Amino acid sequence: MTGWLNGLRLAVPLLTVVRLRTGPVDRATGRRAMLLAPATGLIVGGAAALVLLAGGAAGLSPLLGAALAVAASAALTRALHLDGLADLADGLGSGRPAAEALAIMKRSDIGPFGVMTLLLALLVQVAALASAPDAPVAALVAAVTGRLALPWACRTGVPSARPGGLGALVAGTVGTPAALVVTAVVLAASLVAGPYGVAAVLGGLAAALLTLRRAVGRLGGVTGDVLGALVEIATTTALVILAAA
Repeated sequence: MTGWLNGLRLAVPLLTVVRLRTGPVDRATGRRAMLLAPATGLIVGGAAALVLLAGGAAGLSPLLGAALAVAASAALTRALHLDGLADLADGLGSGRPAAEALAIMKRSDIGPFGVMTLLLALLVQVAALASAPDAPVAALVAAVTGRLALPWACRTGVPSARPGGLGALVAGTVGTPAALVVTAVVLAASLVAGPYGVAAVLGGLAAALLTLRRAVGRLGGVTGDVLGALVEIATTTALVILAAA
């Protein structure tokens, strides 16, 4: 029980701005943190849902409410996942060998590929959330789906692209059976949004896995930026599917 509590204490401050006292940090703790990652989506998605509800009560337009909700989500994650998405786009878009692409991703600036990817992702998220039939529920389902990509990206057989950093801590720590169990729990919970909730989870996860395959093939493994990018890709895909409900 203590081990899982330590995993939660790592997952929450790692994936949100909420501060918790962390225990020992090792690969076992990293594994538990990645398995618990979807639960942190309840924090981010819950905040977005509250913003949407408050905006609706205040008479704000769906578009403005959605924009504020996406902004709240970014603030609650320190925009780290969005930063990872931009960095991955720059790295993959550069067409350079793995070592050079990783160096590009580690820079503090954002290149043209990153800027365009970031803008398009945010525009799609806002537009999809604004048109979703039940936007607060959509925000919750999408946020949890985004973080479901993490245990799959850290499953056994997926290496780290660098010897240090977050990727090295969590890469290859999660067994496929454990990832399947977490996925089953998320799918069951997504039924709150009906059949489209299940479709959103599966679609978001599929998009993240396709991106993961591309990233590992080009970079040789995962990094913290890759993990953050997968969260945003899965979230965005889930929102688009839920908008079609």
